Amino acid sequence: MAEALRRYAGMSVLVVDDDASNVALFKALIEGEGLPRVATETDPQRVPQRLVEQHPDLVVLDLHMPHVDGYAVLAQIRAFAAGSYLPVLVLTADTTASARNRALREGAQDFLTKPVDIVEAVLRMANLLETRLLYQTLRREVGVADPTAVTAGRGTRVRIEKVLLDRAIRPVYQPVFDIATMATVGYEGLSRFSNPAPAAPVPGGPDRWFADAFAVGLGIELEWLAAKMQMPFLDACPPPTFLAVNMSPATILHITDNKLCGPTVCPRIVIELTEHVPIQDYSAVHRALAEMRGHGARLAADDLGSGYAGFRHLIALQPDIIKLDISLVAGIHRSHPQRALAAALVTFANDIGATVIGEGVEHAAELEVLRGIGVRWAQGYHLGRPAPTASAFPAWA
Repeated sequence: MAEALRRYAGMSVLVVDDDASNVALFKALIEGEGLPRVATETDPQRVPQRLVEQHPDLVVLDLHMPHVDGYAVLAQIRAFAAGSYLPVLVLTADTTASARNRALREGAQDFLTKPVDIVEAVLRMANLLETRLLYQTLRREVGVADPTAVTAGRGTRVRIEKVLLDRAIRPVYQPVFDIATMATVGYEGLSRFSNPAPAAPVPGGPDRWFADAFAVGLGIELEWLAAKMQMPFLDACPPPTFLAVNMSPATILHITDNKLCGPTVCPRIVIELTEHVPIQDYSAVHRALAEMRGHGARLAADDLGSGYAGFRHLIALQPDIIKLDISLVAGIHRSHPQRALAAALVTFANDIGATVIGEGVEHAAELEVLRGIGVRWAQGYHLGRPAPTASAFPAWA
C-alpha cells in the first residue's frame, strides 16, 4: 500500500499481545507501512508502565491474555487517558458479538478479528491516527487539521525533549490575596520558557508549550518537571501560605507514583486542575488525589466561566477552590450578567464549603465588584504580576 502510514511517522503505536509471534508480525507490518515508532509488550501487567514510558498515539490490544485480560487493560488505558482521545484497536481471535460489543462499550474505538486482513488493519489504524492527530490539532487551538502537523511534530518533540533534558523552565509565582485584608494567602506556580531559536519564536506563551508537549506525548513529563521545580518556593514562604500547582487530569493520575510532597506539606498544596476538554473519568481523578487530600491538600477547579469547565464539571469535581476565569472577571464592573453569574458561583461555593478566587483582576473597579459580591480571594496584574521571588510583590497588607 505504498507505506500508507508514512504520514503519521511522528506518532507512536503500542502493540499488546501475549503471543510474541503475533507481536513481531504486527510490528513488522506497521513499520513496513511507514510508521517506525512501534513499541511492543507481551506482559499485560506491564501496560500501565509502558503507557507512562511510551505515551502512545494508538494501542493495538489483544483481548484474551494471561494474568490481566484485555478488558482490564482497556480500563487502565481509559484511566491513563483521563478524558483525552487515546484510540484502542482491539485485535483478537474472539469472533463473538459479545466480545466485540463489550470491548467497544468499555472504551475501544475499533475491533478486528484474526486472521487479520492486512489492508483493512492498516486503513483502520490510519483512521484512528488521523482522528488522534485532529484531536491534538484542536487541542493546540489551530482550528483545522494541518497536513504538515506530523513533520512539525518531530521538531516540536526535539524542542520539548531539550527542555526536559536541560530543565529549561523558569518558575515564577503570582500572589493570591485575601480581598478583605489584602494579605497574601498563597501563590500560583507558573512556568516560563526560553525561546530555543529566536529566529523562529514559539507563539502562544507557556500554554502553547504545554499543549505542544502533550501533542508529542511529553505533556506529563513537562508538567511534572514544572511542578517539581516550583516546590522549593514554599521554603521561602511562611505557613500557611499555599502554593497552587497546575496539572492536567492525565498528570494527576500519576501523582501517587511521582511523590510531589510529604504529608506535612500537603496542607500548603493546591492542585489546580486545568483542562479544556471534558473529563470522562472523575472517579479516577478523585482516587489519585485521595491520599494527598486526606493529608490536607486542596483541589482547585480552574477556568470556571470558560470552555468545557461548566457546571457538570464543577459538581463532579467537588473542588475546595473555585477559580473564576479571566473571561468572567474582565470588565465585570460593566456587565450585569457577569456579576450575576459570579455571584451565583459564590453562593454555590459557600453552600459546598469552597473558596472562590477571582483571577485576571487588572483594574481596581473589577476588584471592588468581586469584593462586593463576596469573592474571598483574588489574583491578577492589578495586584501582582508573576515574579521569581516572593520579595518582588507589593506589601498590600
